[in-house]
Amino acid sequence: MNSRWKIEFLTSVAALHGRQLVRFFVSRLPDPSEAPDMAQEVYLRLLRLDRPELIRSPEAYLFTIAANIVHEQRLKRPGRPLHIAIEDAPEESLPADVQMFMNAAPENAAMTEERVARLEAVLGQLSPKARATLIWHRRDGQTYKEIGARLGVSTNMVKKYLAQTMAHCRKSLLQQED
Repeated sequence: MNSRWKIEFLTSVAALHGRQLVRFFVSRLPDPSEAPDMAQEVYLRLLRLDRPELIRSPEAYLFTIAANIVHEQRLKRPGRPLHIAIEDAPEESLPADVQMFMNAAPENAAMTEERVARLEAVLGQLSPKARATLIWHRRDGQTYKEIGARLGVSTNMVKKYLAQTMAHCRKSLLQQED
């Protein structure tokens, strides 16, 4: 394939999805100033393709590459843990509703701690992808499409993860109450 066709393909993908791609990186990288460089890396990987005409959905492929790059970046940075206990997080970084629970009456705090412990135990039984899907959708408000891009799966698979996760959580928590 001649390189002109590749450049035209890349130019059209960048024009259609360039801003979304940079926003994708800004929302997922610890240093937002790295977003343009990461977008460039996506474009370089696209240029290396032998037959881009075989790509059915350029947008999905683009964000799959981007999700892989984010994952690679996280693996390269061992300094920060993926999960931080709520009590270890700086108070100013917590949302207002979490601080409300932390400042609750002691008897309510004990009940809340017990519920949180039960929920954490139930979430611990889930696969990492299913757990991430639930958290990103419920806590972070991400769409099925965004989650699918992050995980490298289809939106239907994201829906399936969410349905299975919710059913598992309901069943487990109801069993614990009995």
